[in-house]
Amino acid sequence: MFNKYCIIINIICGSLNMKKFSFFNKYYDPIMVIEGKDSLVYTNNAFKRTFPDFTDLKRFEHKLNYEICPLDISDDTISPISQAIASKQNFSTFVTYQNLQNEYLYFTINAEKKGNYTIIVFNDLSNSVKYQNLLNKYQQLEIECSNLKQENSSLLKAKDKTQAQALKLVLVNKMLNIIRESIDADKIIKSILKELSLTFGTFDAYYVSYENKKYRITVTTKRKKEEFITFDEQVQKSIDRNEISDTVCLKEYTEATPFKEPVQRLVVPIKYLNKLLGVIILLSRQKRKSDSEHDILENIAIQLGIAIVQAELYEKNAKNVKELQETLKELKETQLKLVNTEKMASLGQLIAGVAHEINTPVASIKSNNEIIKKLITKIESENIQKILTEINDIDKEAISRISKLVISLKKFIRLDEAELQEADINEELNITLNLIRHETKNRIEVIRNYGKSHLIKCYPGALNHVFMNILVNATQAIEGKGTITITTEYYDDRVVIKIKDTGKGIKNTKKIFDAGYTTKGVGVGTGLGLAIAAQSIEKHNGTIDVNSVVGKGSEFVITIPSE
Repeated sequence: MFNKYCIIINIICGSLNMKKFSFFNKYYDPIMVIEGKDSLVYTNNAFKRTFPDFTDLKRFEHKLNYEICPLDISDDTISPISQAIASKQNFSTFVTYQNLQNEYLYFTINAEKKGNYTIIVFNDLSNSVKYQNLLNKYQQLEIECSNLKQENSSLLKAKDKTQAQALKLVLVNKMLNIIRESIDADKIIKSILKELSLTFGTFDAYYVSYENKKYRITVTTKRKKEEFITFDEQVQKSIDRNEISDTVCLKEYTEATPFKEPVQRLVVPIKYLNKLLGVIILLSRQKRKSDSEHDILENIAIQLGIAIVQAELYEKNAKNVKELQETLKELKETQLKLVNTEKMASLGQLIAGVAHEINTPVASIKSNNEIIKKLITKIESENIQKILTEINDIDKEAISRISKLVISLKKFIRLDEAELQEADINEELNITLNLIRHETKNRIEVIRNYGKSHLIKCYPGALNHVFMNILVNATQAIEGKGTITITTEYYDDRVVIKIKDTGKGIKNTKKIFDAGYTTKGVGVGTGLGLAIAAQSIEKHNGTIDVNSVVGKGSEFVITIPSE
């Protein structure tokens, strides 16, 4: 391009006719012609369009700057135009120009020396420079975009990792809450299986216990029979290494019926101190990337292993405690039985001896009474006969009462009650009342509201002992005069006996049937009477309850089966 201008310049400069410079108006590049050192003689139309703000050469020079500064530039020729004029040879350089809009334009200027003329051609590079700048910016943006992609990828990975950690924390917290809320291993496992099913979107989840080198399905979220199963060699190796087996398969275990389509199966071993407790199996129809989930499942497996062992230990301890409690209860019952048996045996022997001792003189008195009765009829004095007859009748009544008392004592003891016997509850109550008559005479009124009685199968001696304890306690609870009301009610399947007193009442009715508990003073009560009574009623498969109001009295309600 510059050579073409040089040819034209040579033609024009061959003639000093300045009108010939107008030929430059045909070209699109700005052209200026300078005569001498500072006389501008011509600018073409392209120059005028490109530099519309041009006024004079000096100002124009100030707006031009080197894009690349030559090394041999001097202070006097700092302007590219000055350098082009001062140069003795053809001159070429890159310059920038700042227009009125403060935009920078880029040019290469080529200067040709022809005599006293310097012809300067401006080759506009602004678009090329802008393009290059844009290209550089684009390349820089591409680099930044690539960096952002890498950063975004790292952020996504960090996000996935954070989400996995958050999910892990949420699940582990849920598992810990489940473990805290229950001490039942099966309940804990079932709750965890349901939580895992919801979290991982499985269609089935169950727990397989490992005992005696055998796997058995024990806890499920769906109805699945408890059966023994086996795994293929690959799964077994993963379990042995305490690793999660994550495979796509058609069968969940060797004996299972094949699925219609492949499913994703997770087999999670549950261990405690390297001891295999069992495995969790999770089945899903949706394939998923589960690398991050493995870490979650491993943590849950650790927590579940600890929970299962703790639950088993608690269950074992609870079983031992229950057995100890039952043993203690049996010992207490045996102790009460022994005490009661010993007491009744001693009392029976005592009463038998007393009855024998009483019967001998009573028989003698009875015999004498009959003899005296016959002799009285032979006395001549009617007054004396009448007096002796009254005395003899009184003695006869006394002998009868003594005999009845001895019979009541013998019936009360009954040492030979190995089997159930038929008895009338009303009659048994009367027998007991006869024995405590000395406690009620002239002080306590006994009201007998007996129902129409019939014979029931029971242990009469044991029931008499119960009635004796309650009635004696009632007489002791009544200070001064009072009332004891005895009510019997007969039904088809049961008999209800109510003994109510107007005594001082009982403050604490919850412990009165406990052995050793007594409301009486030290040395007065042993605390065994009502405990033995409760045991006797339990022996009859019945119940004994008490209702009491302090200051108004107490009522004992005994219910026993009629057969």
